[in-house]
Amino acid sequence: MLVLVAVPVTLLGAAAPWAVRLAVGDVNRSGEVVGRLYAISTAGSLLGTMISALLLIPLLGTQRTFIVFALALASVAAIGIGWRSALVPAALALALTIPVGTIKSADTGRVLYETETVHQYARVVERDDGSRALELNEGQAVHSLWRPGTYLTGDYWDGHLVLPAAARDRPPQRVAILGNAGGTVARAFGRFFPGTAVDAVEIDAELTELGRRFLDLRNPRMRVYAEDARPWLRRSDGGYDAIMVDAYRQPYIPFYLATREFFQLARERLAPGGMVIVNVGHPEGGEELERVLGRTIAAAFGQVLRYPIEDTNTLVIAGEGGISAARLRRNAATLPAALRPLALEAADGLAPRLPGGEVFSDDRAPVEWLIDSSLLEYANGS
Repeated sequence: MLVLVAVPVTLLGAAAPWAVRLAVGDVNRSGEVVGRLYAISTAGSLLGTMISALLLIPLLGTQRTFIVFALALASVAAIGIGWRSALVPAALALALTIPVGTIKSADTGRVLYETETVHQYARVVERDDGSRALELNEGQAVHSLWRPGTYLTGDYWDGHLVLPAAARDRPPQRVAILGNAGGTVARAFGRFFPGTAVDAVEIDAELTELGRRFLDLRNPRMRVYAEDARPWLRRSDGGYDAIMVDAYRQPYIPFYLATREFFQLARERLAPGGMVIVNVGHPEGGEELERVLGRTIAAAFGQVLRYPIEDTNTLVIAGEGGISAARLRRNAATLPAALRPLALEAADGLAPRLPGGEVFSDDRAPVEWLIDSSLLEYANGS
């Protein structure tokens, strides 16, 4: 990134002082010239930011947006240098006619669809075994998964289906999923718990459409909200038997979904006996983020447990009491047959939260530093 970005940004940064040097003919008018040029520069920055983020990227995509701005710069330069250099903007204009094609190829399987949403890069990959995965941005994590012939995934999503039985003796009446992505959990709830109302919150509306188109997202009792999770939860009526938080933009979790104040809000939106389930993604063997989240959640809830369901995923469960492995084991017999082995496995894996950690607050929640340090430790083999 330093090589790709630093050189052009440095050159563009040099344009303003160079323009000042060319424009100042009289030292007595230097303040007027500098003020006018920087006013133009500020207006151009605002216009460029708004046009790229609100217009060009949604309509043309990231690749062509870069070409459009390069074309604008090259055209201005050609006017100043002379039209003998017009070949450069002409070549860039020609590049706009070339199909973008596949932005990133898949390591295994094939890319069924890819797009630049308003929020991020997204693609659906069909693997060699016929399963389909929704990948975002760098593609280092799968955010939704569909397997043919089943509603289960063999991964951490399945834990959300059975863990509510550790706190309640009957299926949940209402659940909220914060970070629904392509709807893996919401789809499974529609199959195994058709009486459960699901409020699915996903800030990127296009991911919901990808789920419906490629991942068989269907649930008659699901309502989808294309909103940011915390403001939505604040406005909601509450009364949820379970609130499931899976709102990562890999590898980061939004800091405002990892604070004491957020979990206090979640507690207020639960029905009596309800629980919060937080998916904590981490490098294999990395525990610091889970320690911090466990301690922060404990500042809002009376009981916090953990279920290390995968090497890179731990489900942290919280409530006001009454959550137990014995209860989950007892209720396993009342679950649909396909979920019973998963419930017994989860009961065996439930454990107290990890000790240590600090409490994150809205005032201070350095999630990025914490995750970056974990990644560096993992990369260094320590």
